[in-house]
Parts: sequence; structure tokens; C-alpha cells
Amino acid sequence: MSIKFLVVDDATFIRDMVKKQLRDRVPGAVVFDAVDGNRAVAELKKNKVDVILSDWEMPGMSGEEFLRWVREQDNFKDVPFIMVTSRGDRDHVVKAVQAGVSDFITKPFSSDELIKKVFKQLKKINKMPSSAKKATPAKDTGFGSIDVLTASPSAAPSAKSKPNSAGAEGIAALTGQTAPKSAAPKATAQSSKKIQGKAQLRFPNVTVPCIIKDMSLQAMSGLMQRCNPLPTLFDQAVVDIETETGTEVARVNGYISSMSATDDNVDGKIIKVNIRFVDNDPEKFEFLSRYISQSRM
Repeated sequence: MSIKFLVVDDATFIRDMVKKQLRDRVPGAVVFDAVDGNRAVAELKKNKVDVILSDWEMPGMSGEEFLRWVREQDNFKDVPFIMVTSRGDRDHVVKAVQAGVSDFITKPFSSDELIKKVFKQLKKINKMPSSAKKATPAKDTGFGSIDVLTASPSAAPSAKSKPNSAGAEGIAALTGQTAPKSAAPKATAQSSKKIQGKAQLRFPNVTVPCIIKDMSLQAMSGLMQRCNPLPTLFDQAVVDIETETGTEVARVNGYISSMSATDDNVDGKIIKVNIRFVDNDPEKFEFLSRYISQSRM
């Protein structure tokens, strides 16, 4: 029995990774794909699918607009729709649920997290393959559950994974300075003047602070703390970049293109990391252009 999926994402890296996981771990998987909402609509007009996995922030027709179109079609109004997003704040998810999302998964995600979400939807429509490889049960952090996020404000954690020494202590480690134990993140304002910028790097299982050393529209290089578990080459990464005024935040999707030690010490705490961006979103390009221009002034 074939199970048909539609994967929609403007980032080729993310789209190809999801397609590979579905083909490798869901017996009988047939996968169609599209780079944006408009092409996804065209794909659905040609093919009937069982599950849709769609990015939310896309150029042209957004994921929300695509979802609303899907729910208006008699042939697809009941098709499970999994939102794939780099945003996981409660208000964002609640809005998506109200628009008709069946479930959501937050970038960056592991293979097991993805397959667990897919199996959950296949079970609901009675298409769970009997020979499916079981995904390793992930610890329920409460953040990947629509039920938790829509129940009450107090039930939703503020981040997908626990930060690894974030804040003043984390930045201090990267800059070689000592921060007071009680210091808040803003206490490192003086040290931040010596660097190009700060960001948070979100990997599938850990979040770490990062000092941005160089950046272009295609990639960034920076220094991050050694963490546990340590991400590996080609792991997904979401780079959360905030302006100095804190009025604007960009969540840029990418993957680790290289990692290296900064010294010869086997116990070294600082790692140089290069993240290659995969988004094809004009709004994010505009933000990056402004950020790069301002940080080099």
C-alpha cells in the first residue's frame, strides 16, 4: 500500500532531508514536493495525497495561505496538515491551529521527531503501515504538543530545548571574560562592542549562544560553546538573530557546513562553527542585508 506525501518548503536542504526520511522510514512512501504554496496547489491539483508537511514562512503564498486553500477544498479538507516552522511561540501555534493545522514540528528537528509526528497522523487516518520501523520515543518536553500549547498559557515552555549556558555566562565564556553569576544577558553590553554580533544557535537537541564573527546572505561563521550533545556536520540549525534594539528578530534556517576547534586542547570549550543558510525568503534576505550593513559600520 502506497502512502502519498506532499512536502512544501522553499529551502531545498530541508525539503530534501524530509523527503529522504519519509522514503527511508515509511514503507510504501511516495513523496511529491513543492518550493512554495502556489506550486503546492498545482501539485495537489494533479495528485491525491495522504499527508501534507508544509513550511509556514515562504515567499509568495505562505504556509498559512496554502493551508486555508487546502481546507476549502472538498477533496483535501480532512487531509492531515503538519506545519513545519522555525517559530514555536504559543500565539503563533494557536493561530495555526485555528487555521486548521493538524500538528506542528519546530525547526530544527531530529529524524525521530519527524517520523513520530508523521506516524501519529497516519494512525489517525488508518494508514499506519504494519511494517513501519518504530521511531525512537522522544522525551516529551511539552513543546511539541498542540494540546499543551492550546490548553493554557502557563503550560507552554518558552523554548524547545534547554539553552546550554545561555546569557551572560555563555557570552562571557566565548569572549574570555568573567561574568557575575547573577548577571542578566544585557550585562555583557561592553564585551558585545568588541564583536560583530550575537545570536542563538538552535540545533535539534540543544541551544547555545554564539558570537558572530562574519556573515553574508549565504552563510555565517562564529564561535560557540562546546555543548552536550555536540551537534554534527549537516545537522539542521536555526540562527536566531536579534537587532541591538531588540525590536526585530530573524530566525534563519540553515545547516552546519563545518566545525573546528579553536585550539589544540582536547578539552577546549570554544568551537568555530560555520552555518550555511538555506532560506529563499526575500524578507529574511532584507533583514540580513540590514544587519550586515549596520554591524560593519
